[in-house]
Amino acid sequence: MTETFETIRFTADVVVTTTDGYVLLIERGWDPHKGQWALPGGHVDPGETSRHAAARELAEEASLYAMPEELVQVGVFDAPDRDPRGRYVTVAYRFTVIPGLPIEAGDDAVNVQWWPLAALPPLAFDHADIIAAALTRTEG
Repeated sequence: MTETFETIRFTADVVVTTTDGYVLLIERGWDPHKGQWALPGGHVDPGETSRHAAARELAEEASLYAMPEELVQVGVFDAPDRDPRGRYVTVAYRFTVIPGLPIEAGDDAVNVQWWPLAALPPLAFDHADIIAAALTRTEG
C-alpha cells in the first residue's frame, strides 16, 4: 500500500463587525480571487499562533489593531475544496468594534471597506459561511 501525503497550509481569518451591523472586507490584490472581497486574513507564520496571525493580518491588511486576546474563536474551516491553491485550513475569529473606526488598505489588500451585513457582495473562498458562523456563534 502506497501512502500519499497532502500539504496542508494553516491560515487565520477575522470577521470584524461593528455594533451597528457592518462587516470589514478587503478587496484582494492577488490571485486567487484577485479583485474579489474577502475577510482579512492570511498564513500563520512559523512560531506564531493562529490568534496572533489573525491580529497581525488585520493590522497589515486594514490598519485595524486588536490584541490577540480580544479575538473570539469562531471555528475551524477545513473543507478540502475551500481554496483553489490546495488544502488550506483556517481558524476564524470574531472581533466587534464601534462604528466609525478608520481603516486603510495595506499589504495584499487593494481596498478595504465596511459593508452592511444585510447587503454583502459576493465573497471569495468560503467567507460567506465564516461570516454566517460568526454571527450564529455570538448571537445564538
